[in-house]
Amino acid sequence: MPSPSAVEFEAQRSYLMAVAYRMLGSRAEAEDAVQEAWLRYAQQTEEIRDVRGWLTTVTARICLDQLNSARVRRTAYPGEWLPAFVIEPDADPARHAELSDQVSVALLVVLERLTPEQRVAFVLHDAFAVPFDEVAAVLDSTPAAARQHASRARKAVADGGIRHTAGLAEQKRVLSAFLAAAQTGDMRTLAAVLAPDVVAIGDGGGVARTALRPIHGADKVARFFTGLLNYRLADVTDIKVEPVIVNGSAAMLLRGSRPDGSRLVVVSAVAVDEGRITGIFNQQNPEKLILPGSDLE
Repeated sequence: MPSPSAVEFEAQRSYLMAVAYRMLGSRAEAEDAVQEAWLRYAQQTEEIRDVRGWLTTVTARICLDQLNSARVRRTAYPGEWLPAFVIEPDADPARHAELSDQVSVALLVVLERLTPEQRVAFVLHDAFAVPFDEVAAVLDSTPAAARQHASRARKAVADGGIRHTAGLAEQKRVLSAFLAAAQTGDMRTLAAVLAPDVVAIGDGGGVARTALRPIHGADKVARFFTGLLNYRLADVTDIKVEPVIVNGSAAMLLRGSRPDGSRLVVVSAVAVDEGRITGIFNQQNPEKLILPGSDLE
């Protein structure tokens, strides 16, 4: 039978995973952080009156250390870095409300631009309502400094955010229209579903071929995807396109076979605002395309 401490920890696990994933943008890294928090918790000999508060502080400190280390690793990352997607089969209506609570890829991309201190302060205070004195304890700073980190993060998110306000049904409709227009090369229809300031970001991890820099603007994004689907994938066979849900948002899973026998796997998530796509996020890094708990593998 689990000890009382194990029972108490398990009651907080999903919450801690939500905190860690928003900070790190990687489910695997978040799981490692939460496991490390459990090890530290299990070793405590003194009574902990506020279990959630204690675990939140410990998990956040672990994430802060990882973020500082990740800054060095991601500086040398080949091309653009996208978070590892949380991918699920296209959900039935009963699951839509639950999935909509997940943090979007669009927000995670913006959070990646923050300093570690700003990201921790923003996630703890703005997403989980942790008081600034507790945020300060995580950052080893003053409440005033913690407040300033959160304020700067909030401004960066507001100024540099990729707009993503549409509901799941609208996202699916717009994504379907985009895919159909790209496949036929219908530039007029493509222009109608792309926002003027749309950005497309690809992550190949140095393994898969993709754009090394973000592509900005409706015209450039439209030309890139029509060329991709009609020319660059011309030798790919057995192509299958399936609707999936990525971080609670509409996405598509594209799979096919190359002439050399290798497999092509791309997951494209979108951000949608006022009936137009504002962001396209193409994940091709094999290490970030593990699809657990589904029949999509």
